[in-house]
Amino acid sequence: MKFVAFERAKQGTGASRRLRNTGRTPAIVYGGTGEPLLVELDHNALWHALKKEAFHSSILDMELNGKEHKVLLRDVQMHPFKQLVLHIDFQRVDANTKLHMKVPFHYTGEENSPAVKLDLCLVNHVITELEVSCLPADLPEFISVDLSGLKKGESLHLADIKLPKGVTAVSHGKGKSNPVLVSVASPAEEAEAAPAAAAAAEAAPAAEKAPAKKK
Repeated sequence: MKFVAFERAKQGTGASRRLRNTGRTPAIVYGGTGEPLLVELDHNALWHALKKEAFHSSILDMELNGKEHKVLLRDVQMHPFKQLVLHIDFQRVDANTKLHMKVPFHYTGEENSPAVKLDLCLVNHVITELEVSCLPADLPEFISVDLSGLKKGESLHLADIKLPKGVTAVSHGKGKSNPVLVSVASPAEEAEAAPAAAAAAEAAPAAEKAPAKKK
């Protein structure tokens, strides 16, 4: 995706507030070998770009003074209740340096799986995105996962899918290297789990209100 940025001369709370009043959003570009760069973006264009999945998960082409720079979206600060972007952070991309990025899963084919077609099971997407490590050129916009082979009682783990070339998963902590991506539950299991969850939710407030026993 491509977007246009403009150099920003002034910084500080007052300058940023005045900038927002003119329909611009203050931003910063950091990382790489260069110094942090203060820029500003058109708020309306930015607002629409943020609604697109690719703006969050792919390498972006930032046009600044007629030149293109490869960057990644790293942080967005939103107003607590207004539809207003207060500030946005970008990171420069080095073609020869591996990066860590969260990439969304695109699940397809579950409606054609035996679990759904034959056994009327419910398919739960346990994980919707994956943190990966790769070179910028290998970063996928999303990871496609075909669920057409799912059967009743099965779960799909990370080890069951093939990641794109040059892409490796990043795990945090022992025992998290092969998480469950998708689980399959029969309608009966879901029906049994619902009342139990509701009972637990009702019991929690009651336990909090119960008076302490006198010694």
